[in-house]
Amino acid sequence: MIRDNILHIRQILPKGVHLLCVSKYHSTEEIYEAYKAGERHFGESRVQELLLKKTALPDDIHWHFIGHLQTNKVKQILPFVDLIHGVDSVHLLQTISQQQAFLLDSGSTTKQEINVLLEVKVALEATKYGFTIKEINTLFQQLTDGSISLPHIRIAGLMGMASNTTDEPQIRQEFTALHNLFMQLRTIQSSAKTKDCSIAEPLSILSMGMSEDYRIAIECGSNLVRIGSAIFE
Repeated sequence: MIRDNILHIRQILPKGVHLLCVSKYHSTEEIYEAYKAGERHFGESRVQELLLKKTALPDDIHWHFIGHLQTNKVKQILPFVDLIHGVDSVHLLQTISQQQAFLLDSGSTTKQEINVLLEVKVALEATKYGFTIKEINTLFQQLTDGSISLPHIRIAGLMGMASNTTDEPQIRQEFTALHNLFMQLRTIQSSAKTKDCSIAEPLSILSMGMSEDYRIAIECGSNLVRIGSAIFE
């Protein structure tokens, strides 16, 4: 069943749109079924659960952390995590940068940069995390003019979740707002003369869309979709 679900989703995804299997709360046996179907990118939202699954599953899996990351848990995942989604504050960015510098100094890792996605709050729900669009613009301005520095971090892109609603025009409006911000920031980067490694390379990942709304997200410009229930349930 898991294999069939993955094959169905692959037929839908256009070229250039990547699939992240959201494996949180699912067993290592279920994840291995998806692995045998050819998937290598899996997303977890709890540090302890991620550490256990990493030990039990093949080494060539690319692990993504997709939950709300607490600063006191950062150091545990930095040596191996491929991409940290949902970075939602300057404080968390600074903590990741500082902890990565500590690991490099201690010889605990050789990875120079940690890839992150900045979470942007485009949904209406108060429970959603993320930077506001204004805060994101301010952060990029500060990184450009050097008033903030984030060594050992690469901001690879943006991510966001639409409101939990069946109102398709609203979902489309929220995804479109995030896509517009993504393109605006890429334009700023192309003309900026900054030495900060965190924004030296153009944003490349726009992560929008989950099992319920990924088709709309793709139409609005998403190139990474996070799908769990449509695969595992």
